[in-house]
Amino acid sequence: MKVKTILVSQPEPKVENSPYLQLIEKQKVKIDFRPFIHVEGVNAKDVRQQKIDLSNFTAIVLTSRNSVDHFFRIAEEMRFKVPDTMKYFCQSEAVAYYLQKYVVYRKRKIYVGKRTFNDLSPLIKKYKDEKFLLPSSDVLKPIVPQTLDDLKVDWKRAILYKTVISDLSDLRNVYYDILVFFSPSGIESLFKNFPDFEQNNTRIAVFGNTTVKAANDSGLRIDIQAPTPETPSMTMALEKYISSVNKK
Repeated sequence: MKVKTILVSQPEPKVENSPYLQLIEKQKVKIDFRPFIHVEGVNAKDVRQQKIDLSNFTAIVLTSRNSVDHFFRIAEEMRFKVPDTMKYFCQSEAVAYYLQKYVVYRKRKIYVGKRTFNDLSPLIKKYKDEKFLLPSSDVLKPIVPQTLDDLKVDWKRAILYKTVISDLSDLRNVYYDILVFFSPSGIESLFKNFPDFEQNNTRIAVFGNTTVKAANDSGLRIDIQAPTPETPSMTMALEKYISSVNKK
């Protein structure tokens, strides 16, 4: 069956030259974006109940843009002035770049990993005498606490925001040829919103091993998978699949 419509379970990319735009133009398909999950901040009272005192920490470990936003939001709510001496350990360049929204980049001590949390390990190890705060969501990849424990550093997790399932009831009678998922939470949202969901001819595209597992556990048939050596990005995997089925 040919592909004409795709629903991506994420917010629409804000960059002008998004690979999805190229896919729309090249393959003449319609792509909609809709977050199946969203993030809600916890309040300062909840943070205090976690026994978090921001003044106890000398370094912040930032794994995402959300962690940046919610750290500075909570600091403001708690009337905590973040000292200029604070060290920032950012998982990727994208996170470090985003940090500029809140701090004057050249005047701060910022350490940047390449991409994965493991890439950040040597930098954290180099400054192992710091007191690290890890702002996170209620859902955290196990590799993060495991890595910090293995490094034997003084660290504490602060749950500053939560992953919440979005209301998708308006999509009940809307059908797409492909549904695209990037996290187990996205799959969970699909079945929370539509407990009677039947895949039938809908193609499922998944990104990452944990999403593959969640799809399999939910009894979904996976038609498109990324990353692979041949298709490292989701848009490449979609293009390969669409080229193949739309040709027939």
